[in-house]
Amino acid sequence: MDDCDKKAPELSYNRVLELSHFVEESNIPISNLNLLDTALTHSSYANESINKKDDNERLEFLGDSVLQLSISSYLYNNLDMNEGFYTRLRSAIVSEDALYNLSNKLNISKYILIGKGEEHTGGRGKKALLADAMEAVLGAIYLDNGFNTVSKFIIEVHKDYILSVLNNNIIKDYKTTLQEYVQTKWKITPTYILHKTEGPEHDKVFYYSVKFKNKSFGPSFGKNKKDAEQNVAKLALTNLGLIPTH
Repeated sequence: MDDCDKKAPELSYNRVLELSHFVEESNIPISNLNLLDTALTHSSYANESINKKDDNERLEFLGDSVLQLSISSYLYNNLDMNEGFYTRLRSAIVSEDALYNLSNKLNISKYILIGKGEEHTGGRGKKALLADAMEAVLGAIYLDNGFNTVSKFIIEVHKDYILSVLNNNIIKDYKTTLQEYVQTKWKITPTYILHKTEGPEHDKVFYYSVKFKNKSFGPSFGKNKKDAEQNVAKLALTNLGLIPTH
């Protein structure tokens, strides 16, 4: 038994049942229920407790670092992009919105302990409060089972969101993203080539391909030059395995 267990007040029978159900329901890899209880204790509850109960702020700090490193490692090992792209993608994945969505997925609001005042003002549904609790849970998993376990858990529960961010949130400018990749890897710039146009003057369709190094992609089409170049850049990124196909 570590120092954290020795100092923690004994959990009630009902709280043990609650946390055990939470672990089973969410498939969280943690066995130390005292750590998990602390991760799910908001400062408003701890301040009202007569048992000098710890709140989750220290675990939140730890969990934030664990999350950042886990996502950074995943991106580095799975995407061959430049630092700026990694930073933008990681920022979206570890955002408050992302953590809030994950907390809802795991039903954390049902198990978190909050003070009476916080409860009356709707604290159980507050985005920042639940996002912080999610980070604290990650910190607790790390302390209980180490980095490899918590990192695996983070990627498993985050994978769909990572793909969603990659498709919808980060890469809005495929042409710029492709240029950053090509310049980083080969120190050259992609060349866009107009193949043909079709349709009447007021409703033309443009067909473009893109070439760099010994690679060529396209043609892809669009209602104007900009759209056609964006579409063929997206095609190139997809074929290079830099963005998912769905």
